[in-house]
Amino acid sequence: MTTGFYWDESCFWHGGGNYAGMLPVGGLVQPMNGGLPESPETKRRLKNLMDVTGLSRELAMQSAPNATLEDLLRVHPASYLDTFKKLSDAGGGELGRRTPFGPGGFEAATLSAGLAKGALMAVLRGELKNAYALSRPPGHHCLPDFPNGFCLLNNIGIAIEAAKSAGLAKRFAVLDWDVHHGNGTEAVFYDRADVLTVSLHQDRNYPMDTGDFADRGRGDGTGYNLNVPLPPGMGHKGYLSAMDRIALPAIRDFAPDVLIIACGYDAAANDPLGRMLATAETFQMMTRQVMELAADICDSKLVMVHEGGYSETYVPFCGHAVLQELSGSQICAPDPFAEVFPLRQPDARFDTFIDSWLDDMVTALNP
Repeated sequence: MTTGFYWDESCFWHGGGNYAGMLPVGGLVQPMNGGLPESPETKRRLKNLMDVTGLSRELAMQSAPNATLEDLLRVHPASYLDTFKKLSDAGGGELGRRTPFGPGGFEAATLSAGLAKGALMAVLRGELKNAYALSRPPGHHCLPDFPNGFCLLNNIGIAIEAAKSAGLAKRFAVLDWDVHHGNGTEAVFYDRADVLTVSLHQDRNYPMDTGDFADRGRGDGTGYNLNVPLPPGMGHKGYLSAMDRIALPAIRDFAPDVLIIACGYDAAANDPLGRMLATAETFQMMTRQVMELAADICDSKLVMVHEGGYSETYVPFCGHAVLQELSGSQICAPDPFAEVFPLRQPDARFDTFIDSWLDDMVTALNP
C-alpha cells in the first residue's frame, strides 16, 4: 500500500482580510506585502517542491468531497454553521478572533475538513498505508461555536466523528505538535474518554490563556487531555525528548485504534509566529517516532493533518522531510538551512533547564 496525499487547489484560493501579520490594518498599522501569515503560499510551495523532486509521483495524490452538513453538525452547532454560511455568501468577514475569510470561505473550510476526513477514512478502511491531508484553512483552534487563530472548522474533530459514526474505529489519539496550543480540538473532546488529545506547544504563545499542564479533561474525559507547554528555544533535542518522555508514553498507554497528528510547522527555527528552533530534521525524526509507535499499537494506522507553519521558505522543506519519512521514499529535498540552524540550537546549559522542565511534568504524571 502507498501513502495518500490529500490536497485540492481550491483550498489555496481561500483568502483572509487586510492584515499586517497578526494585526488588522488601520489606525497606525500600515498594510504589508505578506498580509495575513496564514497564506496559501506555504502549502502551495510544499506541493510544488514535491512535484519538482518527484516525491509526488510516489504518493497517492487525490482530493476528497467536501465534508457534509451531517459531518459538520457532529461537531459544530447549526447556529454557528448558519451564521458562517450566510456571511460567506455575503462576501465574507470575520466571525471570531483572527479568522477572516472572503467569498466562498464556507466552501473552502468544508473542503479542508473533507480532505482530513477522506485521509482518515481511507487509512481506517485499509485502502492506504498512511496519509497526509494538506488541509487549508487549518482547524485545531476552532471550538464548536467559536473560530479563532485562522481556523474556521475543526477539521480533525469532524474527521474523527465521521469515522466513529461509520464504525471504523472506537478510540482515537490526536497528537498536536503545532507551536500553538490545540485549544479547539481540546474543547471538542474535553469531556470524552474515547479521544486522547495531546498538545506540545510553546508556552503562552497562542492562545495565551489556554494550554496549561493542569488542564487534564473534565467528567468522563478526566485524564484524557494532556497539555505539554514548552519554553521558547526548545530546539531539536528538546522536542525529541518531550516526545519520548511525555507524549508517546501517554499515547501508548491509551492504545488508540488510530493515531492522528495535527502537523504544524510553526515550531521551525525561522517561523514568524514561533520561537522554538525546530528544524526539518526535527519534524522528520518526530514522524519516525510516531510511525514506530503506530506500528506497535495500532497496526501502523497514522494520519497527518496540516495545521500551521508560516515560513514560505522553510515549510516546504519541513513538510517534504515529513512526507519522505511517512512514505519511506528515498527522494530527499536537502535542507537549505542545514548548516545554519544546528548552530542556533540550545547549548548544554539550556538543555539542563529543558530536562528540568520536562522532569516536573513527568513527575506529576507518575507520582
